[in-house]
Amino acid sequence: MNHSRTYTRRDMTNVLSTTARRTLIAPSILSADFGHMAEECRSALDAGADLLHLDVMDGHFVPNLTMGPDMCRGLRRAFPKVTLDVHLMVMHPQNYFEAFVKAGADHLTIHIEAMPPADAADQALELAEDIRELGATAGLAINPPTPVERFLGLVEHFDLILIMSVNPGFSGQAFIPEVLDKARRIRPLLRHDQRLQIDGGVSPANAPTIRAAGVDVLVAASAIFGLPPARRSEAIALLRG
Repeated sequence: MNHSRTYTRRDMTNVLSTTARRTLIAPSILSADFGHMAEECRSALDAGADLLHLDVMDGHFVPNLTMGPDMCRGLRRAFPKVTLDVHLMVMHPQNYFEAFVKAGADHLTIHIEAMPPADAADQALELAEDIRELGATAGLAINPPTPVERFLGLVEHFDLILIMSVNPGFSGQAFIPEVLDKARRIRPLLRHDQRLQIDGGVSPANAPTIRAAGVDVLVAASAIFGLPPARRSEAIALLRG
């Protein structure tokens, strides 16, 4: 796919593209107070968070409708050097990725389930290349019911692999521990410059088991934003271990 413009993020660091193995904590703003979004995000970042995770839902791929490029654009203005990690839980992600990169996204993750089954691999690979052409990194996500075998042949072609540990749609759901078997299958396939992320029901209680399975980017929503600001630094430290 040809694009008329490249939106390269030269003025900021994408922490997801660093090779250091430090565990990263990505607060999901889905659980933040939308009436005080900048304050909420600043509180999480001041408490030690490494990046911000934006859960984009279209009401079709998942049964919820959340945020669009304008939220990304507003966060970019408020936090010019913070990594914005956009998780596209949408049908037809090829229609949305360019708008989010233009709005300031550093990374975009798409879902294998959002691709037509007949040519899912080819479409996912093409979209990853399109995302990188615009200056962002590309991730691939898998939902809990999807067999990991559908996924393994694509792992090497993405900068980040996201394992959903709840059925996507709403924050505050219970963690599905069986998905850690997928993490254990995927981790040995990753290079030093790739990341393994998990999203859904992540908490300080299950974080040690998650990290032991090889996950090095933990997305947490209510486990961070469900706490008063004064307690968020403790929660992030426990998530990171």
